[in-house]
Amino acid sequence: MAEFTTGEAVALELPVARIPSRAAAFVLDLILQVVLGVFLLTLVMMVLRGDDSSPWFATLTLVSLVIVLIGYPVVWETVLRGATPGKLALGLRVVRADGGPVDFRHALTRGLTGAIVDFWILGLFGLIAVASSVCSPNARRVGDVLAGTVVVHIQQRLSLPALAIPPVWLTGWSAELDLMGLPEDLALAVRQYLTRINSLTPSAQHEIGQALVEAVCARLRVAVPRGYPPVQILGSVIAERQRRSLPVFPAPPAVFAPPPIARAH
Repeated sequence: MAEFTTGEAVALELPVARIPSRAAAFVLDLILQVVLGVFLLTLVMMVLRGDDSSPWFATLTLVSLVIVLIGYPVVWETVLRGATPGKLALGLRVVRADGGPVDFRHALTRGLTGAIVDFWILGLFGLIAVASSVCSPNARRVGDVLAGTVVVHIQQRLSLPALAIPPVWLTGWSAELDLMGLPEDLALAVRQYLTRINSLTPSAQHEIGQALVEAVCARLRVAVPRGYPPVQILGSVIAERQRRSLPVFPAPPAVFAPPPIARAH
């Protein structure tokens, strides 16, 4: 069981998927990939009318191989937000290291690394993936490490997230930020600070918050906004990050906002 603090400030405990269940899901997906490969190869032969000496044969065969080994997992994990048919059958899903849903970037990283390092080209038919999973406390293969993801058991649909609300006087500032420079581990530290701020002493709130503000602004390469307490600056950054990454929900079940603090003069 692993604990995640999601990008929406929700604490989750999800069981990490270990090698037996992941191997079973892999086998199911592999069967479907073989079927897909046979179909594509048959299609290529039909298009070329059985001429395997044509210069197009090698090209189309290579394209088919890329579709089967990389396109299959990338497309499914992007469309199903971290699942493939094999994972769905076993109740598994890929999530970010903070428990949030994955996107195309995570799926592409996992797919490329899986084909090149974990399983096929350099992976010795999965030996690398097994070795890295055994050595990782959360059973992460190389693709998971590079993508910042974890495979977990999810038997039920997660509830709608609670959304952060930024101070209105900082929305213009946060809307112009390039948040691609904010790493997942630093964003997780900020969210944990915001969710636990009421349990901290005033001095700890200021000291930890100020350190996080300076770290965040350094990674985003922007100046620290002056005259605002750390909780408002950090809350504005996280709210903007949520706004860009989350779908629009018709009615969020709850709202998370930092405790009201008067603007410093």
